[in-house]
Amino acid sequence: MEKRSFGKTGMEVSILGFGGSEIGQENDLSKVEELLNHALDAGLNVIDTAECYGDSEELIGKALSGRRDDFYLFTKCGHATGFEEEDWDPVMLEKSIDRSLQRLKTDYVDIIHLHSCSEKILRQGSVIEVLQKAKKQGKTRFIGYSGDRTDALYAVQTGLFDSLMISLNIADQEAIELTMPEARERGMGIIAKRPVANVAWTYETLSEKAYPYVYWQRLQELQYDFLADHEQAIAAALRFSLTVPGVDTAIVGTQKPGRWSENAKLLQTSSLPEQVYEEIRARWKEVAGDDWVGKT
Repeated sequence: MEKRSFGKTGMEVSILGFGGSEIGQENDLSKVEELLNHALDAGLNVIDTAECYGDSEELIGKALSGRRDDFYLFTKCGHATGFEEEDWDPVMLEKSIDRSLQRLKTDYVDIIHLHSCSEKILRQGSVIEVLQKAKKQGKTRFIGYSGDRTDALYAVQTGLFDSLMISLNIADQEAIELTMPEARERGMGIIAKRPVANVAWTYETLSEKAYPYVYWQRLQELQYDFLADHEQAIAAALRFSLTVPGVDTAIVGTQKPGRWSENAKLLQTSSLPEQVYEEIRARWKEVAGDDWVGKT
């Protein structure tokens, strides 16, 4: 699988990464082992998780502790449960980072991202100091920010983070102009999250409370022609996210082991033709409302 330089970090990351949120509720370790090993064998070398993804960290630790040198491991902090302290409390963050390492059965991770932290909290400085301390102690090689909108823009503008994880797909393009130019200018590694827009086009109808609803509603208005064919839509969506200048890897979650080999085949050509990319961008600019902001 194609690899790209991850900002200034020196890491060469696969263009697809494994998103660990969907395995957080899995009870069968053998299924998780099969899933993760299939992903690595298909050429992926990035695994992303978070302390709030159920049992995801523990399952990854149990399944892959013997292959730690085969992949880059990213996690997030900020919304942990099981501690007396509130979200974003510096004491809680330190405890959460240590617990993540224990769960993942490793002495370090490659990146810790602050998970959807608001600009107001970022401005207080203490949450960033916790990550900087963890980096100094060798608990993480790099620190990053995961989030959207002007919160993400402020995080980028601090110049303190090595990486940015941001929503970016055919139904979520605010970051392309708002955030990514500055992230690229600073040499940050950039991760596209939700690159297949939660496959929202596959639903005939959705409740407003459903997780993919926002993207489903937008796609009803965007009416991209390629959505008529599911495999074509998956390929176009992934390639769109990976064609955006500055994107180094796209995080995809699944519970189907064979999906990784299928995605790898779809991405033998990782970028869209320039004309197709520009048509998708033009359609977005034509249709998108002022409230079509990044989905956090």
